[in-house]
Amino acid sequence: MIRLVQCALLLTAVCGMAQGSGLEQEYQDIEEKVITWRRDIHQNPELSNREFKTAEKIATHLRSLGMEVQTGIAHTGVVGILKGNNPGKVIALRADIDALPVTERNDLPYKSTVTSEFLGEKVGVMHACGHDTHVAILMGVAEILSKNKDMINGTVKFIFQPAEEGAPPGEEGGAALMIKEGVLQNPDVDAIFGLHINSQTPVGVIRYKSGGTMASAQRFTINVKGKQSHGSQPWSGVDPILISAKIIDGLQTIVSREMNLTNEAAVITVGKIKSGVRSNIIPESAEMIGTIRTLDYDMQKQLNKRMEEMVPAIAKAYGGEATIEIVTNTAITYNKPELVTQMLPTMERVAGKENVQTQNAITGAEDFSYYQEKVPGFFFFLGGMTPGTTESYPHHTPDFLIDDSGLLLGVKTLTEMSLDYLNQ
Repeated sequence: MIRLVQCALLLTAVCGMAQGSGLEQEYQDIEEKVITWRRDIHQNPELSNREFKTAEKIATHLRSLGMEVQTGIAHTGVVGILKGNNPGKVIALRADIDALPVTERNDLPYKSTVTSEFLGEKVGVMHACGHDTHVAILMGVAEILSKNKDMINGTVKFIFQPAEEGAPPGEEGGAALMIKEGVLQNPDVDAIFGLHINSQTPVGVIRYKSGGTMASAQRFTINVKGKQSHGSQPWSGVDPILISAKIIDGLQTIVSREMNLTNEAAVITVGKIKSGVRSNIIPESAEMIGTIRTLDYDMQKQLNKRMEEMVPAIAKAYGGEATIEIVTNTAITYNKPELVTQMLPTMERVAGKENVQTQNAITGAEDFSYYQEKVPGFFFFLGGMTPGTTESYPHHTPDFLIDDSGLLLGVKTLTEMSLDYLNQ
């Protein structure tokens, strides 16, 4: 008898997943709202840890839905807690809310003309990475689920996170600070889902990877000390610029000759060198800053170790000194394989099996990874490129453009994944 009941419950769960939630009309009704929200947020972007108006807009919306709302988390973060009519697990859904110091070039009726200050300079501000779409999508999910609490066995926690692009110098921020301030507790989160719009993936398509999907990002600073001399007499000094060049060359051999690139990708990039004041002076010192991207923690440890060994050794070989500091900015965005397997049927039902595609790992980074270090998580990519387009502008550029028709699939997918996860 017990076995028959268990089989009946399992059959009910499977059938529920196969048939969907029956919310199609509600999805259609909310699409125009989601697009309007997105365009308003796009036209009024705010930089990391300064998303005051964006946070206020989100909080006002969540309160109108009758949720418990928490504000001021990690400076400007907003959290909404929606309790279903029945007890169960806790699922978290995350959207990032900050914009970038980029001046928009698109000719749109909702184009951003906002300016602000970034690192002491006046800059344009633009949602050049699609965070405006993430906010609008999650606001739509919140509205639909809040009207259907009878379908929820458990609790949904809506996390609107600031500073995904990085907090200003001297400040904490982003996912790490939200976790530090308890965003995954009270109630404790069992799993977390997130998405990222992609300007180079066609509307209607979802892409994902099980396991390591986005890289860990580390920032390194190398300080080289030489001996200043006249540029016409290099033999009387120690040239830190030459040493810097040799260090850069050496670092690249770590990736090309020491990393097992058939396992995962790895990248070392020097993005800035600062040294010297004029053409005929060999300076006393040089500074380099750069980024390290890895998708495997063992490879990361090996790479860091070799950099720390190589940098001072190369400098010493040329008569100078050098130190290196490595700071981790984000962890590896790791999709727990069991959670991916569990939710894949939902995604395929919503988008169509042919539109749910696997992809290779990306060496870009996401601080969603910090949530995944604490609880199982699934992060996927949503198409935002107009169908039929053969070329589109990448993220973080002035011409970055997203087709609004891709937003509804994001609303549907996060809603159905939440319901299926909680109701299984």
